[in-house]
Amino acid sequence: MVASPRAGAHRPASAAATPVRDAWRRPLGSLRLSVIDQCNLRCQYCMPEREYTWLPGGDLLSVPEMARLVDAFVRTGVDRVRITGGEPLLRKELPDLVGQLADRPGIADLALTTNGVLLARMLPALVEAGLHRVTVSLDTLDPGRFQALTRRTSHAAVLSGIEAVRAAGLPGLKLDTVVIRGVNDDELVDLIAYGCRVGAEVRFIEYMDVGGATGWTPQAVVPGTEILATLAAHYGQPRPLPHPSAAPARRYALPDGTTFGVIASTTTPFCADCDRSRVTADGIWLRCLYAASGTDLRTPLRAGASVPDLAEMLAEGWRGRTDRGAVERLRSRTSQPLLDIRQLRADPHLEMHTRGG
Repeated sequence: MVASPRAGAHRPASAAATPVRDAWRRPLGSLRLSVIDQCNLRCQYCMPEREYTWLPGGDLLSVPEMARLVDAFVRTGVDRVRITGGEPLLRKELPDLVGQLADRPGIADLALTTNGVLLARMLPALVEAGLHRVTVSLDTLDPGRFQALTRRTSHAAVLSGIEAVRAAGLPGLKLDTVVIRGVNDDELVDLIAYGCRVGAEVRFIEYMDVGGATGWTPQAVVPGTEILATLAAHYGQPRPLPHPSAAPARRYALPDGTTFGVIASTTTPFCADCDRSRVTADGIWLRCLYAASGTDLRTPLRAGASVPDLAEMLAEGWRGRTDRGAVERLRSRTSQPLLDIRQLRADPHLEMHTRGG
């Protein structure tokens, strides 16, 4: 077991700022901070193409720059930070960033989303740095299916990373599964059983057509209602659990007490309660996952803008927010992917792996 007095120690936010609210009265409470756009997998639903346009290396924010931006977000009311990518464990300075953010008293929850390939190797340093919890993407329990989904043979490494989290005793482990019809929708029951074995809560995610999902079709989406029906047929009727308004997942308990989540953002968007924003690894601030463009924070940051100045910029930007991207996408009732490959190659900021999911 990894031993650290800081491991998973959620610290209450002290003197938390009153969250800024947007035009729909939604607070700014959560930040998804991407630290890199590159990834070591090529998942069908995120990176299905053979070639990609990457962000220039010199544009990527340094650890001190990212920490300053987080300080500015905390001033606007953010108290939950999730580190994402791409694959964030490809960023070698990640433990340093975690250590700096874990020392911020305004951050009540510091989490990491990873594909798990490098997790077993890097987890001790992350736990020592003060990481609160981990979410691992796991779309299948079958190695052959994993290779078909990701074009990589790293399935055993992902399972080793999950086991490392369990062995370290880090609380709050979640497993994220993107459910695709005809691909892995026959594994829902088995994934619940696996989650029980490793002490993790599974969250089933509807297949979204955001960013580089160029192979998306509505027929491939397994609705949350169907996911619930499949689990009910095997385990018994799930019971809804109390739902924090801003949480993306609706949580349920099976008759035996096992809990799981469903993120039905394609068929049942949660835009009305969304308190999230995203910063790409090169400092572009996105107020909606579906946004066509964002706000450049890197330029003022590198020009010497103070944390209070940055916070005021964020507050002003959030107050004008009217985004309801998933709702508008659902209303469009289109059967075509949101973006085509020409748009994605012209602007890598449109990619899901750049936006941090």
